[in-house]
Amino acid sequence: MSSFRLTTVEEFEAATDRLLETGAKVGADSWQMRVKNQTPHCKFGEEGICCRICSMGPCRITKKAPRGICGCDAHGIAGRNFLRFTAGGAATHSDHGREICHTLHTVAPDGNYKVKDAEKLIRIAKEWGVETEGRDIYELAHEMSELALMEYGKPFGVQRWLKRAPEHTQKLWHDAEIEPRAIDREVSTAMHMTHMGNSSKPEALVRQALRSGMSDGWGGSMCGTEFSDVMFGTPKPVDTEANLGVMKEDQVNIIVHGHDPSLSEMICEYADDPEMVALAKTMGANGINVAGVCCTSNEVAMRRGVPMAGNFLQQENVVLTGACEAIVVDVQCIFPALGPLSKCFHTKFITTSPIAQMPDSDFIRFNAETAGENAKKIVRTAVENFANRKQELVHIPQLKQKATVGYSVEAIVKTLDGVTNSQVDVLGTTKPLLECITSGVLRGAVAMVGCNNPRVRPDYAHIELMKKLIKNDIIVILSGCSAQAAARAGLMDKRAKDLCGAGLKRVCELADIPPVLHMGSCVDISRMMVLASELSKDSGLPISKLPVVGCAPEWMSEKAVSIGNYVVATGIDTFLGVDPQVSGSSEVTYWLTEGVRKWVEAAYTVEKDIEKLGDAMIARIEEKRAALGI
Repeated sequence: MSSFRLTTVEEFEAATDRLLETGAKVGADSWQMRVKNQTPHCKFGEEGICCRICSMGPCRITKKAPRGICGCDAHGIAGRNFLRFTAGGAATHSDHGREICHTLHTVAPDGNYKVKDAEKLIRIAKEWGVETEGRDIYELAHEMSELALMEYGKPFGVQRWLKRAPEHTQKLWHDAEIEPRAIDREVSTAMHMTHMGNSSKPEALVRQALRSGMSDGWGGSMCGTEFSDVMFGTPKPVDTEANLGVMKEDQVNIIVHGHDPSLSEMICEYADDPEMVALAKTMGANGINVAGVCCTSNEVAMRRGVPMAGNFLQQENVVLTGACEAIVVDVQCIFPALGPLSKCFHTKFITTSPIAQMPDSDFIRFNAETAGENAKKIVRTAVENFANRKQELVHIPQLKQKATVGYSVEAIVKTLDGVTNSQVDVLGTTKPLLECITSGVLRGAVAMVGCNNPRVRPDYAHIELMKKLIKNDIIVILSGCSAQAAARAGLMDKRAKDLCGAGLKRVCELADIPPVLHMGSCVDISRMMVLASELSKDSGLPISKLPVVGCAPEWMSEKAVSIGNYVVATGIDTFLGVDPQVSGSSEVTYWLTEGVRKWVEAAYTVEKDIEKLGDAMIARIEEKRAALGI
């Protein structure tokens, strides 16, 4: 077996520096340059105390002017900004889920999309009280699609998925009045509350921020995750590779980037089409290579083993290699900078969604009804572009690591079944994991999620925290760009068990898993809520008492705030490495870091020093263990 070592952040950075040299030759700018042009940042914005919600202002709070024109103070302004930020993230994630539900309505035995996990569809239908006996699976899929879409605008009741949570958690939500009603209603309510002349009470604004986040994690995101599994297959462990070295100099390189798997699944289908492969060979290429960036990458990696080129802040790097024929994007986290950058190379920047239209791009509209035709056109465009590649600009950094990805809740339970004593224990539960935690073989678990952020050293916090946690026998579950940081470093290689403490190393060997488990894209953090709920039910303990915490050390987007709110609302203490831009209000800070605990038994901790952040998580896990007497 070849010797194993992690790829360091310094190696990531050296590879980027070399690519930026190519960029300088062709006059391209980069996020690194743009960060310099934008700093120092506006202090009012950083502290959340500027308001432009009406046109009497904009207003900003100072000692000389402690109230805006309407009389709102720093606490009301920071609270409203925080709630609007949350609503933006909840709307974005939930709209992703809505698109998946619409796509589910198009499934047909001979259609672009099919039902790949009928068993899961039937299980969800039974959960929702829908008759399944003797039903045609496609007829059932269409009914479930319509029911799911009704969750977005139903006039009465709360989200169906809430019943998955333990009864204790459901009661907390009910008593705190944060059960999400219709998904769109919570976003609409947030926007209404923050309109000029409405709420300025921090407690009320933070409460609606939790509710709006909940409409994402226990509403729209859960729809997105569950029905993606139905159509594209529920992830199970699959081997892949990660980092820029997955791009191939002798092949057509198509990069898929964004979040919606409906597009990327089709691109993968047509990249394997013999007609397209033959066309690539006539163009002088040896084949077609699809690789991913951001959460679209997570989606196709965990279902197809498609390699992961990079995460959020690597999106420009794939173009800077000079070997990218097309970067094909759907929605969310896409740099408008990709347009002008692509024009410095031969790369086609192809946008596909009316929700994410950008200058300097080729717009090839993608929709579920014409998905095959659209995908084929996109692949053909990329293949024909191979002939325009400028060989003198080609440089692919030879950094690459192996990764095992695709640990859905179902896959984790199946893995645990493999280490269960079938003579004594019931299969299909999380009890083997709980036994490892109770015995102290594992100290606990951290759910690490989130983006990259130029305000901190990209990927450094993710990787250093993971190394620290696994060394202390804490298993890490990951999604989104933190998952790709782990994969690129080598922490999802099963051989990374050698970096663990003795207990976690033994678990990795017995279960044949890496020490950090890939659970999917950022929409799939809903899977983590289901896993926490199952652990709670199987242990008989409230979620808040489990030795489990959440962490987003490099978060940057509105979606991340929505996620943080639903993770905290589920009873999981959440640790942030970047300030949530409310520091200008002592009251909003209090509600987020202490006050919400009386509603949901969890709260936020903000710590920008990464070493101290890791220590704080470990201390919280040990405090929970001590409270349980384990």
